Amino acid sequence: MGAVVFALLAALCDAVSVIARHIASTADPDRPTGLRLVGWLLRNPGWLAGSAAQVGAFACQAVALHLGELSVVQPLLVVELVLALILRRLWIHQAIAGAAWAGAVASCAGLAVFLAAAEPRGGNPGPTTGHWAVAIVACAAVAAGLSLLGMGGSPSRRAAVRGLAAGVIWALEASFIKTATDDAAQGGIAGLFTHWAVYAVAVGGLAGVVLEQAALQGGPLRVSQPLLVITDPVVSIVLSVWLFGEYFVMNAATLAAAAAGFCVMCGGVVVMSLTAPATLEADERPDLARSG
Repeated sequence: MGAVVFALLAALCDAVSVIARHIASTADPDRPTGLRLVGWLLRNPGWLAGSAAQVGAFACQAVALHLGELSVVQPLLVVELVLALILRRLWIHQAIAGAAWAGAVASCAGLAVFLAAAEPRGGNPGPTTGHWAVAIVACAAVAAGLSLLGMGGSPSRRAAVRGLAAGVIWALEASFIKTATDDAAQGGIAGLFTHWAVYAVAVGGLAGVVLEQAALQGGPLRVSQPLLVITDPVVSIVLSVWLFGEYFVMNAATLAAAAAGFCVMCGGVVVMSLTAPATLEADERPDLARSG
């Protein structure tokens, strides 16, 4: 239960961070760029609060991964999209299409069915060196291959393959974070830096940010976002079994229900991404916002 609570807090912090930083970055009517923009943001309480929320999201995710299974925490982070949709309606007064709300409901319902039916459990806090080597090489190779494919083609193709690559790396990064938090729990902060995982977290985080930004800039958000959001939990589930020995209820009917729930969740993510407002700009007509 603790892992679930902290995973949902991480999702909420991420949603708050995105919207708060966007509002702050567009608040100056002069729209500064370069160093002027950096100076403006560093003096803006809203942007600082959004950055603090981002740090809080990382901390909550780390606690959730330490307390619970990778195959539970990463799928729960999908809720960020639902929470962001709610904040867009209540905070910046955007009109949200009914289809987007339907996608949000489907995502939550599918996620609940998946977690209740599959019942992820177990786990080995100490993966072997061989298992780590296979996981890191495989994820790095897939991400690198997708990145190369994303260097050409249409904007939609670039966004799609880069979104897939970012999702793979963020799943691997979650595995690094889980191991690093276990190292910290056993050896304290000082002992943390005597193990490799904390340095892998830094490298994986940098790679994830670069790939995610490339996906966002390479083409439409409605293409990259659902692929990134769906790939992360899918790869995380595979890594949870391979690295940490997590397992699911071994019953054909139950696993079928869990798979169906996961597919519904993924479908809801796609619908939300396609039907949510294309930007984070507030609606100019308050009456239209209220009618949404």
